Order: sequence, then C-alpha cells, then structure tokens
Amino acid sequence: MAEANSSDQELSFLEHLVELRSRLLKACLAILVILLALLPFARKLYAWLSAPLMAVLPEGSTMIAIDVASPFLTPFKLALLLSFILAIPIVLYQLWAFVAPALYREEKRLARPLLYSSVFLFYAGCAFAYFVVFPLVFGFFTRVAPEGVTVMTDISKYLDFVMTLFLAFGVTFEVPIATIILVATGVTTIDQLTKARGYVLVGAFALGMMLTPPDVISQTLLALPMWLLFEAGVLMARILLPHRRTKAKEPADQASS
Repeated sequence: MAEANSSDQELSFLEHLVELRSRLLKACLAILVILLALLPFARKLYAWLSAPLMAVLPEGSTMIAIDVASPFLTPFKLALLLSFILAIPIVLYQLWAFVAPALYREEKRLARPLLYSSVFLFYAGCAFAYFVVFPLVFGFFTRVAPEGVTVMTDISKYLDFVMTLFLAFGVTFEVPIATIILVATGVTTIDQLTKARGYVLVGAFALGMMLTPPDVISQTLLALPMWLLFEAGVLMARILLPHRRTKAKEPADQASS
C-alpha cells in the first residue's frame, strides 16, 4: 500500500513537472514570436529609444558605436529585451495557470486583480521613466559637461543605461502590490506599515541611490514615486484587507490575557 502511495506521489510530481515544462515552453514561444515580429523594426526601435537623448545633445553631436558589431548587436539586444517586456502578460498568465489550481478561492479572488495590476504598474513605471525621467536626466548630463567636451554616447552603453532605468522604475512601481501582499500574508499589518512611514521614506532614497545613476535628479524621481506608491499600497490594503489592520497583534493580546 505504501509503495502504491509513493508511486502515485511520484506520478503526480512528474505530471507537475510536465505541466511546468509546457507552461515555460509557451512563454518562451510567445517571446520568440514577438522577437521575430520586432526584428525588422529593430533600427527604428533604437531610434525611438534614443530620441530623449538626441533631443538634448548639442548641435553637431551624435551617438557612436565603439565596438565593431555594435551597430547590429545593440538593436538586436533591444528587440530581445522589448520582446520579453511585451510578453510579460503572457509569461505571468502561464505562471498563474500553473499555480492557480493550488490556491484557495479567497486567494484566487485577491491574486487575479493583483496580477493584472502588477502588469499595468510595470508598464506605467517604464512609461514614467521614458517620458519624465529621461528628458530631465539627459538634459542635466549634457548641461554639466565640461567646456570643450563633446557629448557623444556609445549606443551599447546607452542601451544598458536606459534598460537599467526601465527595470528600476518598472520594479519600483510594483511597491503597492508588494505592500498588499505583505499585509495579506500576515507578514506585517497596516498599523505597522503606517508607523514605519518615516523609515520607508529614508529607505526609498537609499534605494534610489543604489538603483539609479549617481545624480540627484534620477534618485529623487525614483524615491518620491516609491514613497507615494507605498502610501497608495497602504491605502489599498485598508480598503481590500480591513481585517488585517491589527491581526498580527491578536496572538500577543490573547497570550497576555
């Protein structure tokens, strides 16, 4: 009998592995399809990405390619990264489809809107970086260049720089989701988060220093939205999870009584 149960468990484990493999293949296929669709427009996509810098470069300045293969590899790398970013909804859906059967009904009710919101907030963070942060940061960098120095940025280094900012702001805009998850799982409470508001503000500026280039503008533009999004997450937790306000304190109160 024990051998039969062990065989059933092993079969169930293998079935889960097969399903996980299928989900991963579908996610990779989605990325590949989007990549093939973007490759013919890779050069135009890079021109669009470099527009915020080109708009503030001094007259006569251009971008340069230091490495021999950069004119080909850099647009290709951009297309690949954009393929992954655009495929995030499909990747997350495959992850959701794999995990959902193991969730309780209450967990599914909360997880689905959080999943949709996380995708929207990530894209919102990337849009904020492109339309708000890039013009300010690149304008600042070109204005503070020493006299006699011509600003001519390497296309590969520029791509690495902006993708770092995209990732930093995309992840930063997930703060409300992380806040709600921490409250929902009982890691912390709404009251504890409210009392820690000052520490969160200091931590936001510390993270801004680590995740962005060493300039005050980009650090501030990352830290302030992070703090405001934390406040939004606390507000949403109050609305969605009012019963979690002081739940973590109940065991201690019961023990003392």
